Amino acid sequence: MTEWRPDKLARRLPNLQARNRLQAALREWFGGEGFVEVETPILQVAPGAEVHLAGFVTDWELPDGEERERWLHSSPEFAMKKLLAGGIPKLFQFARVFRNAEGSALHHPEFTMLEWYRAGAGYEDIMADCAALLRQTGVKELRWGEHVCDPLAEPERLTVVEAFQRYAGVDLFATLGNPDALSAASGIAMHAGDSWDDVFFRVMFEKIESRLGMGRPTILCEYPISMAALARAKAGDPRVAERFELYVCGVELANAFGELTDPEIQADRLEADMDMKEELYGVRWPVDDDFLAALDHGLPDCAGIALGFDRLVMLATGAKHIEDVLWLPVR
Repeated sequence: MTEWRPDKLARRLPNLQARNRLQAALREWFGGEGFVEVETPILQVAPGAEVHLAGFVTDWELPDGEERERWLHSSPEFAMKKLLAGGIPKLFQFARVFRNAEGSALHHPEFTMLEWYRAGAGYEDIMADCAALLRQTGVKELRWGEHVCDPLAEPERLTVVEAFQRYAGVDLFATLGNPDALSAASGIAMHAGDSWDDVFFRVMFEKIESRLGMGRPTILCEYPISMAALARAKAGDPRVAERFELYVCGVELANAFGELTDPEIQADRLEADMDMKEELYGVRWPVDDDFLAALDHGLPDCAGIALGFDRLVMLATGAKHIEDVLWLPVR
């Protein structure tokens, strides 16, 4: 852990001042684009839809003594989409979010997510937003360790299939659903009980991620449809989803979707994800019926993204640990 005591605040203060300046600059940019800043509840019926994340659960005691289980959200996505369905076409939020069992130089159990959505837009519009936001950092280079990236450079756009071919020598589509084939093609060892997804993420970690966003940002796009999460299938190629991740200096900075708006498909995906979560971890999160009702009411064609604001501050200041850009860490 890094030093955090009050008497050490002076060491971190330049980073924290840079954090405030960047947050102000981003708010100004969103305002200029016609976005509305919103605030949604931290306590939710379900913390999110992620299979591999752990959540924080609590009990809500009502005045009449009834108790209801609620979760600290891991993302404000469900709530913000309810507002989209309610008629707000452009919205953003600096949200405090929570993920259990996490801690590293880039991970903290409570952190700030910058999330925004555009109605009547596609995921390529969000790609353009990402390039514009990186220009708001006001620095000549973004840094992580010895790696640097030009925030003014036009991002490289690379499909997942292209990345696997370039950096791992793998024809990804030829291995779909077959973990043994992916292991053999990539040279990444299989572990007992590995699924195709397990091997996929190990190849990403060992051979691909550390090479993305070097010199200029990388937009890694078109994930296999099995990893679509809340994204829709790409028009013209149903094998992949309208999903991308933004990388800078080998650090994953953001995850974006051309949003799925079909309530039936979304309900099926959520149930399938929770089936997998229960099988892997013995935990099942509830399905947020209000979220599905919002989709049924009519979620407009839209795209959105979640960006790790603390990580962006780290890259802009060259900080080596996430706690170096937090006013106070969780203890």
